[in-house]
Amino acid sequence: MQTTGTFEVTSFEAVDVPLDPPVETALPLGVARLTKAYSGAVSGRSTTLFTSAYDGTIGSYVAMDAFDGSLDGRTGAFAYLHSASTGGADRSDEYLHIVEGSGTGELAGIRGAGRLHLEEDGTHRVTFDYDLS
Repeated sequence: MQTTGTFEVTSFEAVDVPLDPPVETALPLGVARLTKAYSGAVSGRSTTLFTSAYDGTIGSYVAMDAFDGSLDGRTGAFAYLHSASTGGADRSDEYLHIVEGSGTGELAGIRGAGRLHLEEDGTHRVTFDYDLS
């Protein structure tokens, strides 16, 4: 099944995680906690652990979301991971994977993939291609 919704980042909090021993790269490393609110056929909320190597223009991120809500009216929770890179004006290497074994409620047994993308008008969209077994 495929389903799509939009989301807004409702909070973004940088978290200080010092490297020990410190290592300096050409791009600063960062960690943050986010919350998102979803609407449409994907409805609910998620909390996100977000890591990045990014200077405001170029970089990459890897994140893990814990989603609680509904997909196409089926309620429950599950975890998904996602990543992407940017060269400034583009987005590449997009990846989204639903963590198998993480589903609860009517989303128990969920597995699949998907995509997070930013539309030209600034709308954040998520698409899940999923199976329930």
